[in-house]
Amino acid sequence: MPFPRPAPMTAPGPAGGDLLRAIGTIRRDPLRFLADMHDRFGDVLQLPIPVPPTYVVTDPDAVRRVLVANAKGYGKRTLQYTTLSLVTGEGLLTADTEAWRPQRRIVQPAFHRDSLELVAGHVRTAVDRLLRRWSARDGEVVDVDEAMMHLALEVVGSSLFGSDLSPDAARLADATLAALEVVVRKARSPIQVPVAVPTPTNVVLRRAVGRLDSAVEAMLAERATRPLTDGEPPRDMLDLLLAAHDDDGSRLSRVQVRDQVVTFIVAGHETVASALTWAWHLLATNPESWRRLRAEVDQVAPAGTTADLARLPWTSAVLDETLRLYPPAWLVTRRSLAADVLGGVEIPAEALVIVSPWLVHRHPAAWPDPERFDPSRFLDAEGHRRRDVVASPAYLPFGAGPRMCIGRDMALLEGVLVLASLAARVDLEQVGPSPRAVPLVTIRPADGLPMRVRLRR
Repeated sequence: MPFPRPAPMTAPGPAGGDLLRAIGTIRRDPLRFLADMHDRFGDVLQLPIPVPPTYVVTDPDAVRRVLVANAKGYGKRTLQYTTLSLVTGEGLLTADTEAWRPQRRIVQPAFHRDSLELVAGHVRTAVDRLLRRWSARDGEVVDVDEAMMHLALEVVGSSLFGSDLSPDAARLADATLAALEVVVRKARSPIQVPVAVPTPTNVVLRRAVGRLDSAVEAMLAERATRPLTDGEPPRDMLDLLLAAHDDDGSRLSRVQVRDQVVTFIVAGHETVASALTWAWHLLATNPESWRRLRAEVDQVAPAGTTADLARLPWTSAVLDETLRLYPPAWLVTRRSLAADVLGGVEIPAEALVIVSPWLVHRHPAAWPDPERFDPSRFLDAEGHRRRDVVASPAYLPFGAGPRMCIGRDMALLEGVLVLASLAARVDLEQVGPSPRAVPLVTIRPADGLPMRVRLRR
């Protein structure tokens, strides 16, 4: 079998030998590899990969064309989303263009603005539960990363599915992380072993997915005991899914419902938890930002409602800046459906286009002193949130365009309320060195985030 011929080079990029020599760096530290390539070859570069032609795009305007202006010209059938679908199935996150549209229409009402007040109530419940646990550990070291995972999972379960996931939070969080670690391993491997083959990696994946499936079955069994009455509006996303019809008029299959529920269990909690974990790290290592957040919270005395968002601009800015420095989705891929031009470079049809929010959020032309944690970037002179910065092509923590994360508003509300509610009640002191950022499906701290928790008197 002949070796595939290299794709024609239409943009600057490393030679094949350079890429082979960088394999170790790619596996150990892909963020560093991408940054090095950008520094050497610029905003649109091509990797010497035979099939498909592969481009890394960092120019904010070119990124906006891929995700917004010409979004119809790019699909999601890439290795990244294909491997992720081994966990989520063909849910909203991984579905390609045509399959995605009807799915979005079905779940959109669950994220209507009227639902956010209910989300705020679920956040209050989850925060109160966490504070009770921490009260028993006053002065001790806790893993804040683990705590944020469990809290975010509880909020997703109650907000979207009307289910109390707190008893199973640890088990489901572990299953999510185990499954996603396998997804990353498979996405980086040149050899794709079918899931049916009982390799150690596949066994881990099947067990983790099995735990997620069991959680969905429990939700469906519980919901069957209290179905909607005639004329009763849907209570949450689960009701919407169970009442939805496919394009041919038939009800969604159990597999289709399962895929959406697992998608939101996985994507809906791990991304928020990651952002919160990094926010606590950044606050602990930037005392002035921490003091300003504490002063704002003490003055406002947040009630844990949607009204708090307008009254907590600095807390919101802290979350915005955290999402800039540690975007949960650090890598986004698309497949070009037709030839296009990005940043003056010709992109052929069927090319793989890699966008890294990690790099875009550090683009020196868009972000002065990009490595510095500075929440004031997101505030104007009067201390109000700068909508122009949040809407900038160089800021995409939730993606952009029609495939922007459907849960953006929910995630922002949850993040601000958690930061404000916990800051009002506890002090968190980082223990040990700064965590190493590990780019898996989201950016995770390598060994959690140990912090000493002290109750405020």
